[in-house]
This record gives sequence, C-alpha cells and structure tokens, in this order.
Amino acid sequence: MAEIGLRMPRRAWLVPIGAMLAAMALILQDPVPLRVARNAVFDQFQRWHPRPYLAPPVRIIDIDEESLRRIGQWPWSRAQVARLLDATRQLEPASISLDIMFPEPEGQTRADAGGRASDDPDQMLAQALRRGRVALGAALTGPREAGDKTAAALWLSKAGFIAVGGEPTRSVPAFSSSVTNLRDLQLAAAGLGAMTFMPDVDGVVRRVPLLFSLQGRPVPSLTAEALRLAAGADAYVVNTAADAGGVVDLRIGTHRVDTDQTGALWMHFARPQAERYMPAWQVLEGRVPPASLRGRIVLIGTSAQGLLDLRFSPLGSVIPGVEVHAQALEQIVSGQQLRRPGWVPAAEGIVALIGCIAVGMVAMRVRPGRSSLLFLGLTGAIGLAAWTSFRFERLLLDPGGPVLAMALVFGPTMLMRHRWAERRQRWMQTTFSRYVSPNLINYLLANPQALELGGRRQRCSFVFTDLEGFTGRMESMDPSVAVSVLNTYLDRMIAIAFEHDGTLDRIVGDAVAIMFSAPVPQVDHEARALRCALEMQAFAREHLDTLQRQGIAFCETRIGVHTGEVTVGNFGGATLFDYRALGDPVNTSARLEGANKFLGTSLCVSEETLRGCPGAVTRPIGRLRLAGRSTYLMVHEALAADGRDAEADADYARAFELMRSGDPAALAAFEILAAGRPEDKLVALHLNRMRAGRCDDAIDLMAK
Repeated sequence: MAEIGLRMPRRAWLVPIGAMLAAMALILQDPVPLRVARNAVFDQFQRWHPRPYLAPPVRIIDIDEESLRRIGQWPWSRAQVARLLDATRQLEPASISLDIMFPEPEGQTRADAGGRASDDPDQMLAQALRRGRVALGAALTGPREAGDKTAAALWLSKAGFIAVGGEPTRSVPAFSSSVTNLRDLQLAAAGLGAMTFMPDVDGVVRRVPLLFSLQGRPVPSLTAEALRLAAGADAYVVNTAADAGGVVDLRIGTHRVDTDQTGALWMHFARPQAERYMPAWQVLEGRVPPASLRGRIVLIGTSAQGLLDLRFSPLGSVIPGVEVHAQALEQIVSGQQLRRPGWVPAAEGIVALIGCIAVGMVAMRVRPGRSSLLFLGLTGAIGLAAWTSFRFERLLLDPGGPVLAMALVFGPTMLMRHRWAERRQRWMQTTFSRYVSPNLINYLLANPQALELGGRRQRCSFVFTDLEGFTGRMESMDPSVAVSVLNTYLDRMIAIAFEHDGTLDRIVGDAVAIMFSAPVPQVDHEARALRCALEMQAFAREHLDTLQRQGIAFCETRIGVHTGEVTVGNFGGATLFDYRALGDPVNTSARLEGANKFLGTSLCVSEETLRGCPGAVTRPIGRLRLAGRSTYLMVHEALAADGRDAEADADYARAFELMRSGDPAALAAFEILAAGRPEDKLVALHLNRMRAGRCDDAIDLMAK
C-alpha cells in the first residue's frame, strides 16, 4: 500500500497481538456463550441435512394415546406389561428394552379377565423377563458423594467392562444415587441401563451418554444395553486415552461406537418416521405381521403426552424420550454416526490461531476493502469446510470458535487502523492543502494508487489567468509590496478555484491554471469553469480598484476558458509528484487568455466550453485562428460580470450577425455601437476591421 506522510508506529502491532492473545484465551476457556453458539451451528447443520432414514432394524412399541384408550390408563398392571413382553418375544426380536421403571411393588393381586385370582403381578413380570433378552431402564440421580455406597448396592449390573488405556469413570458423568427396579426384576432381566439424558442448557438433547459412573463404578445406558443384548455380548470394551483419561470409543459386540471424551454419542436426528413406531395395542391383540420384529432391536416406551416423557430435538420438534434411544441405536447399527473426536478442539484452536495471525497481518498491511474481503473469504472457507465435513464425513467441526477469534482480532485492528488513517488524512490535508487542491488531496486519500506514474484520457475544462504587464510593473514596485499584493491576489484566486472544486494545475509567476473534471470527473465541468472564471474576474476588478484607491498600481487580469480531451496523471517522475494535464486544450486556454490583449476583452471562452453552459450570458467575438493552429475556433466574451444590459447585448448580436454574413450594413451598425460605447474595445476592433475591408468574423492572431 502506498503511504503518504505519517507511517504507522511499530507499537500499533500491540493491538492485533493483544487481541489475538485474548481471543485464544477465550477459545481455551470455552465459556457457556461459546458452547451455545457451537450448538446452534450444529443444530443448523442438522436442519439442513437430517440423517437419512435407511429403515434400520430398530422399532418402538409405543404405548400411545390409542393404546391407553383401549387398554386402560397408565400405570398398567405388571401382568399387562408381562403379556406385552410375551407378545413381543413371540415376534422374535433381537432384544427388548423397557423405557419404563418398576421401583416399587404393585402391592396387590389382580383378577384376570376370567375372574380367577392370578399370581403376583410382579412375579409375572419377572417370569416374562426371564423368558427373553430384556433390558430394564433405571434413573441416575444426585451428585457424586465420596463414600456413599448405598446407591451402588441397589444397581445389579449385568455386563462387565474391559478398560483399554485408562480408567473410563474419570471422564464420564458421575452420580451417587439411582432410582431402579425391584430386586427380583433386576435379577430376572438380562440387562439394566440408565435412561438418564443430559440435555444442554437450552433443554435440547444433542448427545446420548452411553456410560455413567455410579459411586465410581461404570454402568451402561439403556441404549448401550439394548445394543449389547442384541449383539449377544457379555462385556463392554472401553477405549480410553491414557493421558487425559477421556473415552475414545466403545465396542459393543461387533459395533464400534465413536463417542466424545465423556462417553456420549453425538446425535444425528432423522425426521419423524411412521415406520419406526408400532402401537402397543396392536401387539397385544396380535395384529402385527409375524416377521415385523424378527431380529430387530425393540424399545418399549410411551409417546402419550400426558406421561410427560418428551424431549426437545435439534430439528426443532418435541419427540418422546424412547425415540431418542431408538434414533441413537439407528445411527449406530446403520453406520451413520456423528463424530467429534478428541483431537478436533485442538485442531480448531490451531485454525483459530492461524486465522488470527493471517487477519491481523492483513488488516495491518492491506487496504480495508481488500482486508475485509479476505476476512469474509476466510470466514466463508471455514464455514464451508465445517459444513462439508458434516455433510459428507459426518464430522462435527465448530466454525464459530475460529471465526469469533478472527473477528476479535480483525475488528480492533481495523478500528485502530481507521483511527490512524483519519489522523494521517488530517495531517495530509493540513500539510498540503495550502499547496494542492483539496479535491486532489481527497482523491489521493481515497485512491493512493494514483501516486503511481501514469495517466488517462479525460475531457476537462481549463481556466487560465494572467496579470497584464505585471512583470514589468514589479520592477518599479518595492519588492515587499509586490510580493504582498501578489500573494493576496493569488491566494484569493486559488481559493475561488477551490470553492468551485477546481484543481490547481500550475502557478507560473502571476499566471494560474485551473483544471476541472480531474482527478474526480464532474459532469458539469464546463459550467463550473465558467462560473469560476466569472467570479475570478469580479474579484480581480474589485482588487484592482482597492489597490488603486490605496495608491498601489496593479494590473488587469485576463482569463481564457477552453474545454477538450487531455491526458491527466502524475507526470513528475518517480521522485516528484506533479499531477497535471497535458494536451492542446491546455495551451488553447492559455492562448485565449493572451488573445484578450488584442481583442480588448478580459474573459474569452470557447464555444467548446459554452456547449456545457446553457443560459450563459455572452457575446460572440468571432472565429479565432490562434498561434500554432491551422483551424479557427469560435470564441465568446462572457458578460455576466460586466453589468451590460440585455438590450445592449442584443444590439451587438445583430451587428455581429450582419458582419458575419458579409452584409454591408454591418459597418453602419458598428459605427452606431461605437458612438454609444466609446470604451468598448471589441466594438472598436470590429469597426476598424470593417473599415479595413474585412467584413467577416475570421480573425487571425498569429502572436502568442
């Protein structure tokens, strides 16, 4: 980036470095708002791409509203639950899991449909449990308290645990107590698993724990037990990282389940599927196809809203708790597991660090527009990488952390640089505004690349002014007085140009050249140039009168205005910045200024300029052939500052038309004008030309 004037101090780098350190500290702490943002991103990914339902061998026998209406309100008798288990077992499922607890005895015998006294319903349920591979659900409660062994004694584990690499209970959710089933029921069941969910702070279930710690002893979840019984396994193999003790994966039979460090399975929810559910009343009445549950993992639970076993899913819906277990099993057995391995947070931290360094350096060195594009590009690339990983690799990568870290670096750095740029601009404007046009300064501040050598073609208007005979006059003046009056004159002339958004092209002695429509294009540059010239003329006359009243002899100002296409740019070479225009229109405006001396006028404006000045008050001078030109240029005298009335201008215009058409009556017309305007030098010029035999508007001015 081209720099002008002040350079950014080295201590400015403390801003991106400090911001980067703060951002990385935030990433390492992983506060709740950051976790909430991460969950929101993962939820959105799931909404964009829910898990495809591949009809996996998992079914729910649903105690739904219709089953309650047909069979009776909950709780059902244990005998009724036993009949449901037997009816389900006859359909040959791989395993059955009850998302229901039986913590207390039913307390009485019941009569069956025939009116006979039946066995104890708890024993009936226990016998039904022994006849099949059935897992019971239990609940874990209470914080872990060292030394409390009561709760652990009530939990009769059915499976063993083989730990590989480290002790898994150090990282899994720990509890000190449980609400479980009757001892006889636990003894009769083939499995026992915790139904406990651990939703996030917003109540959404995003992970399903597969392992828990109860009084320091590992216990499985109901999801894990359902899969273990279906696989015919006797033990779980827990692979744990030896250094941190976090769980890496869990092997259940032939299934390898990727988990997070706490032993939880990241959920990838599918949309609701009617095929997933089978009403309990249909199973009891034998209305289901014989092979509908053969070899499948069966979960028995309830979707009835009155029983309040409902959970929030990332898809924005409310689903029964038993469906959470079912969907977890579906993604395991179908190989659709989401993964967020233990190395991912470290990788995200590295990406955040690299991103912070990149945006910090770019924000300090590259222009704001380009650095913003790079920041947005990096943000988009990180987001796209995270989405692609989720969509095609089922890998959970958090784009929010790295993007937030980069924003924390980019924002303060850009703010600091913006404030420094403002100070630099104020310094430049203060330093150069007395020497260079303000619009040129503003242009260079916005377009510093314009400092490079080169140019472009541009149609511009030019105002060229000069003091008639000032060089000779200075020789007779006191030097201090001459410098003072000239500086006062030039200061106001340049100020007028700047007020009309003109660009100072050059100052040569007492001559001033003003350019319009460069470097910033101006659609009305012709009108601006003429207005500027008229105001300069008015000031010059007033300034001359003021000095004469003070006894100081000064000079009249001549002005030329012309428009044309020129080449504008920096032509000063690599060591000198000189922004100016080159081309014939620049010379022509200077020639028009000099033509005033021979024409007896003070402000000549070309017809090229007047084409962009509708309503301008002028009178035609004629077609001039200037020195160095082979063609004629139509030129007018601007009158707005002269005070002549419209009737006088009309008289001159009629006389001029007679002269241009070669009408002999033109001589008489100009003689009348000359008699009424003895001070009008232009009228005198035309009258003398006609008396010399020239009755046209073509005037040759061969002198410069």
